[in-house]
Amino acid sequence: MSIQQRLQDLGIVLPPVAVPAAAYVPFVRTGSLVFVSGHIARRDGKPVVGQLGKDMDTETGKAAARGVAIDLLGTLNAAVGGDLERVKRIVKLLSLVNSTPAYTEHHLVTNGASELIGQVFGERGAHARSAFGVAQLPMGACVEIELIAEIA
Repeated sequence: MSIQQRLQDLGIVLPPVAVPAAAYVPFVRTGSLVFVSGHIARRDGKPVVGQLGKDMDTETGKAAARGVAIDLLGTLNAAVGGDLERVKRIVKLLSLVNSTPAYTEHHLVTNGASELIGQVFGERGAHARSAFGVAQLPMGACVEIELIAEIA
């Protein structure tokens, strides 16, 4: 099954590349790798604000991370010229979770992104990953995730 068919089956329409909010570019290609800049959780164009363990629960954070993954795929799609079949492998996700010092379920929040990547890319989506708790993220967002992919 094609990547496009999987996206369609999941009811996902990839968004256009978001305009950077600071002094960076949305992605950088070097050799066979694409580094996609960190994307924060958004809903209706506005940051999903909250701190895990304080005013947001794990399931809400997981849903936000899934939304970030969709935005990352939109940017990755632009980086590969609109053909996600060129993605040989998702190499790594790095996830930052806005959380209280006592919160310990960063890995479960990040599963929202990892599980979607797996659904879309199958074996090519099996990736290395890091998930960190941080004191704050840009604009108060609950989650920020970046992605590295290998392309053909």
